[in-house]
Amino acid sequence: MMRDQCWGKPVIFLILLLTRDALAQAKPETRTVVVNGNSGPAAVVNINNRTYIDLENLARIAHGTLGFDGHQITLVFPISTPTPSAASPDINEQPTRNGLSRSFMMAGIEAIAQMREWASTMAYAIQNGYGVTESWAADYREKAANSLRLASTAVSTDADRSALQLLTKEFESVESWSTHLVEAKNSMDTAKYQTSPNTLREEPLSQKLVNCGRFLAKMLGSAEFQDDPSCH
Repeated sequence: MMRDQCWGKPVIFLILLLTRDALAQAKPETRTVVVNGNSGPAAVVNINNRTYIDLENLARIAHGTLGFDGHQITLVFPISTPTPSAASPDINEQPTRNGLSRSFMMAGIEAIAQMREWASTMAYAIQNGYGVTESWAADYREKAANSLRLASTAVSTDADRSALQLLTKEFESVESWSTHLVEAKNSMDTAKYQTSPNTLREEPLSQKLVNCGRFLAKMLGSAEFQDDPSCH
């Protein structure tokens, strides 16, 4: 029941996913997109009178999470609740013993999104032979670290504190993986990643951070603390 409530109301417009080739052929236009009261700029394209938006941009604006598992795409939005009146207190601010506070849940979702952006950008750059340096990776690390700090300031329950420990471990895993890729680039040991995309994906550390990140996104979306071996 709690999991169903945390998905929020469906987004009021149709989300369509395009391939990179289709997007490349269309001329993007920057517009302000509003999702559940959150707004932000995003590049959209119009093809055959249909409007398309990149799912990663949509998840960023809505402070949600985006996950890929084979042919399945998972898009999770944080809770969207009306402003409580004085006579009707917000029950989301009174979590159960294992429940996450709403403020921490939203901050945690943002932290996971920043970690995913950091890791996926590094992987894409390495697989496509782009120059990867420590200073280049540092910008993504700082964004993720800042989101993690914001999540730590939102902690207010025991469940929040336990979840923060898992978020911190995931950050450390992504940091180790990022350092590994930078070192591989410096030693010119990245050809194996370019010849086969599965090589990078199947490395133990890569598998660990992907599995933990996927678990954390679901756990935060459920608003209930849970644990998983992949995050240890």
